[in-house]
Amino acid sequence: MTPRDEGAYDYIIIGAGSAGCVLAYRLGEDPKTRILVLEAGGDDRAVMVQMPSALTIPMNTARFNWGMVTEPEPGLGGRQINLPRGRGLGGSSSINGMCWVRGNPMDYELWEALGAEGWRWSNVLPYFQRLESVREGGPLRGTDGPIKVTRGPEKNPLYHAFVQAGLQAGYAASANMNQRQHEGFGPMEMNVGQGQRCSAAVGYLRPAMARGNVRVITGALVEKVLTTDKTATGVRFSVKGQPCEARAGREVILSAGSIMSPVLLKRSGIGPEGELRDHGISVVHHAPQVGENLMDHMELYIQQECTQPISLFPNVSLLGKAKIGVEWLLTHKGLGATNHFETGGHIRSRAGIVYPDIQYHFLPLAISYDGKTLASGHGYQVHVGTKRSKSRGWVRLRDANPASLPRVRFNYMSHEDDWLEFRACIAHTREIFAQAALAPYRGRELAPGDGRVAQDDLDDFLRQKLESAYHPCGTCKMGSDPADVTRPDGTVRGIARLRVVDASVMPQATAGDLNAPTLVMAERMADLIRARHLPEAPDAPLLAANDWTTHQRSAAITRNYATDRPRLREALLANAKGLLPRVNLA
Repeated sequence: MTPRDEGAYDYIIIGAGSAGCVLAYRLGEDPKTRILVLEAGGDDRAVMVQMPSALTIPMNTARFNWGMVTEPEPGLGGRQINLPRGRGLGGSSSINGMCWVRGNPMDYELWEALGAEGWRWSNVLPYFQRLESVREGGPLRGTDGPIKVTRGPEKNPLYHAFVQAGLQAGYAASANMNQRQHEGFGPMEMNVGQGQRCSAAVGYLRPAMARGNVRVITGALVEKVLTTDKTATGVRFSVKGQPCEARAGREVILSAGSIMSPVLLKRSGIGPEGELRDHGISVVHHAPQVGENLMDHMELYIQQECTQPISLFPNVSLLGKAKIGVEWLLTHKGLGATNHFETGGHIRSRAGIVYPDIQYHFLPLAISYDGKTLASGHGYQVHVGTKRSKSRGWVRLRDANPASLPRVRFNYMSHEDDWLEFRACIAHTREIFAQAALAPYRGRELAPGDGRVAQDDLDDFLRQKLESAYHPCGTCKMGSDPADVTRPDGTVRGIARLRVVDASVMPQATAGDLNAPTLVMAERMADLIRARHLPEAPDAPLLAANDWTTHQRSAAITRNYATDRPRLREALLANAKGLLPRVNLA
């Protein structure tokens, strides 16, 4: 069948997820620029997407989720792990938990130290300020950006008891993890505005479409990027079985996410030549690292029985859900207007770690993240997990069929440090849960369970219960090494006029949820595409504990290393290699 000609554009963006929506909005600010956005899914407008507390519904709905699972994971006893990926306008920002975490400023220092030149915190901070619209934000926050950011009301006393317990255990207080100090315990934020999810589609894509120079085609299954003489010229795709082609005068930009962007590169002949030939794909450019370096955040639920009837348990009954839904539909307020992750924390697993590598999300309910497993009574829990796992996996083609989902293996828990760090997650959490602030509410431990004390027993629990936090990244890593798939501006090595802009280019996962970092990365990339850049932030603190080399926790996070980047980066790189430096950064 002859492909239908869908015309010529300045930019073709593949994927209307978080990054693609940002690019459509920013590149489309010039009314003379014509942009085509191709999205495999459909419209995102549905009550289940808009209502924050209904987050588990779109996450488990085929209309909004690709429905991926991993290959059997050897480190987890051969279990296959659920891997929800957004399908539809807004991508995963339309099905995620809406936790707004910028990450630690040192994440971006580490990016630059790993070869992503220009991505230091002082360069990234102005883009966070540009994209945010924060209620009651501090001096380092944005107030009129496309993404609405709010705090939960924190009405349940368990939220405050958890934070107080963290302080009693000797950790720092953080007034807001997205302002000056990331490390410590305190309130969390969510990308919710006026009681509704503020996804990338809401904040960026719909305003971009309203200008008239951005065309979006939904249900567009992309086959490959078209190239001539190692130059991207367009895209071949299909809509309802009808083959189509479109041409790009300036660039083709892949924003299909950490799983699908490497898949599309491979189907376009850009990837490991052996794998491509195995599937009958002509090699355009041999790039061995496409689809490699896959990383993720894992998490564990540590659950405690609540002895007072104050948890959210009654609200998960059919009647409770109905009451929440009616109130939200009428007012966009109440329990339906929050993701319920209203307090949390960031700590270091052990002495010698420069900045937090463990994150807490607190929930006044004992339930799994996907909503499928609920305790039989009142309880509370933390989702606790490590942020810089050294295990690495891969994304590979199942076959050459554009409709086939790829094979994905993270190789979870394949590095010995992962075991050390998750054992620390359990030990530190049990200590926090044992503090006086939670004594009025503390019943028996539901998970791992009071009887699980021996290390072998706890390791078995980890193998059985660890889950993905749904933060894959790194499969089209950007950097200065010739082996890196992309350069620090997202351009693909070996192919002209082709760029990747999404979490796949991250050289390291950040210390927190990945949606905010993905948006800020796309914001800055949009300016790099247009050969511009916001001025470097004059006040961009890099805060750490004074005694991080010798102590696992500290109540004071006050030392600013912004003026001592060389020695700081030496320590960060040592941590990335599994070393615990004891250097004097004073």
